[in-house]
Amino acid sequence: MGLVTAWLTLLLSMVGALFWYNDWIYQLPTPVPKNYKPVAIGTQIDLGPKTAAGQHKPVFLHFYNPKCPCSRFNQSHFQSLVREYGQEIDFVVVVLSDQKYTAEKIQDKIGVDIDVIFDPSLAVRCGVYATPQAALLDREQKLYYRGNYNASRYCTDEKTAYAKNAIEALLKSQMLPIWSAKALKSYGCTMPVCKN
Repeated sequence: MGLVTAWLTLLLSMVGALFWYNDWIYQLPTPVPKNYKPVAIGTQIDLGPKTAAGQHKPVFLHFYNPKCPCSRFNQSHFQSLVREYGQEIDFVVVVLSDQKYTAEKIQDKIGVDIDVIFDPSLAVRCGVYATPQAALLDREQKLYYRGNYNASRYCTDEKTAYAKNAIEALLKSQMLPIWSAKALKSYGCTMPVCKN
């Protein structure tokens, strides 16, 4: 009986340590790549010919990697943004992955029928080096916001709904709120390979 108790205690301790490690590792900022060049807010962003988005509306770029756990964590939050603001903003998924996917497969994974493009150079033009990240462009395609969706892993904290608050501020023609560094530092998986 003592051996079974010791075995169960060890097994539960290992499972607990694994959960703690996974929670801890995804709360650390993503390391900044050595060749990273910052892109300032207000920079004109060329979307290129791969999307028709942004001709008459602001554009919300969702930088996504299907293999990134953090990208999966914020999936329902992203869907809610598309449902709530899809009439006023063009939403585009920018896939950053070393795997081959089709637009239909990505739409199915995310659960929304919006533009999907496979252009890692767009991440560089927006200053994005991790997934998931959001970049919001105004009607003139100038970078208005680049950063995180939320401080919470599952995007459930309304107080730190950074991407949503940026959308609301842009639609009201307001300045971005002043946030902590948690809003603007990259957290998640480095691109294009999912590793933290």
